[in-house]
Amino acid sequence: MREMPSESIDLVVTSPPYNIKNSTGNGLKKGTKTGKWSGAALQNGYSDHHDNMGHAEYEWWQNACLLEMFRLLKPTGAIFYNHKRRVQAGHLQDRDAIVKGLPVRQIIIWKRAGGINFNPGYFLPTHEVIYLIPKPDFKLVPKANAVGDVWEFNQEMKNPHPAPFPLALPQRCIESTNAQVILDPFMGSGTTALAAKLAGRSFIGIEISEEYLKMAEDRLATHLFAASANGKP
Repeated sequence: MREMPSESIDLVVTSPPYNIKNSTGNGLKKGTKTGKWSGAALQNGYSDHHDNMGHAEYEWWQNACLLEMFRLLKPTGAIFYNHKRRVQAGHLQDRDAIVKGLPVRQIIIWKRAGGINFNPGYFLPTHEVIYLIPKPDFKLVPKANAVGDVWEFNQEMKNPHPAPFPLALPQRCIESTNAQVILDPFMGSGTTALAAKLAGRSFIGIEISEEYLKMAEDRLATHLFAASANGKP
């Protein structure tokens, strides 16, 4: 992002790694047979990222990333930043330090379906949050502001990426704006890129993993070929 010019992007829609491996008691150790993450792909970590930073280092890194995203936005732009609060060592680990110094306008709740909770100390977590971080002149398209701030989307079950968000999430973010150039600096399997293309917008994706990059390219090719076969531009 540091190589990109300021005020060159209309919208950022992204979800970073959550630093889940730096966690207590969540069963993420490789080979765990029981617990919340038994058999989950994240037991093996992300391709090319260990997802196990010290908490202070992680907060600093994500805050620095957000400040860089904000620099790239045009005066009418905004960031939709998907993250998750979690319990660490028995206490809620909030994300205030990550968004420090940024003009958060709204926190949108993404209500997910289902889940299992093996911890008797708190209720089953069924939501994540999306921080809306806009530049001063950001506005939604007409009627988009009638949509509530609790969004209910099922989790993505068929995506081979270990931690995808559903296509409907970036679609709502993108289609609620007139943004033409969409950035996802943690592109993963290309869900934001696909949402941008399906909406007739352009995208820039940044991804360190060649495995996930290939995954994104294949998804885009498959979906866009299907759309073209159905007579859509």
